Amino acid sequence: MLLVLFGVSGLEAADNVLVTMKTDAGDILIELYPDAAPVTVLNFLDYVDGGYYNGARFYRVVRADNQQQNNIKIEVIQGGLQAEPENLPFAPIEHESTQVSGIRHTDGVISMARGEPGTASSEFFIVINDQPALDFGGQRNPDGQGFAAFGKVLDGIDVVRTIQAMPTDVPQGGQLEYTSGQILVTPVIIYSLERVKEQ
Repeated sequence: MLLVLFGVSGLEAADNVLVTMKTDAGDILIELYPDAAPVTVLNFLDYVDGGYYNGARFYRVVRADNQQQNNIKIEVIQGGLQAEPENLPFAPIEHESTQVSGIRHTDGVISMARGEPGTASSEFFIVINDQPALDFGGQRNPDGQGFAAFGKVLDGIDVVRTIQAMPTDVPQGGQLEYTSGQILVTPVIIYSLERVKEQ
């Protein structure tokens, strides 16, 4: 069966990979698209298969009420290892933009967090509602390269929305740093992130 997903035509469902993320807020089932974003999916699966995400956390949420410092607004939840680059098991990866993959940042899509292009490693985010500002040519990142989307939530988007609505830190003195007001007061623990075994 051929699918057309997020502008990716001819993608075969059999080639996609399912992973289950168990968190203390609930379970999330995610489908990954290795044909469209091979480098990004392989990197993510290296962390999954190695058990590196077991015990990781969702620690940052971005919503309309906590990004006053940004002209371009987005809605995401961000998670990962929160480790320094030298303490990570794998090197950063080549940037696969949405122009290359064809996977747009629509509701429920999972994508890689990064600084400069080519610095993505262990941190990822899940999109709430459509966020074209995160695509190639989007305005959220000044370099215009967007972020590397590589899969989508199939089940558990309600869990994603629950996490996004959780209490965050309160900015002090009205001054907002990059993540001030966006850090969860109580991070959500990722108990495990594993491939779904074929029946």
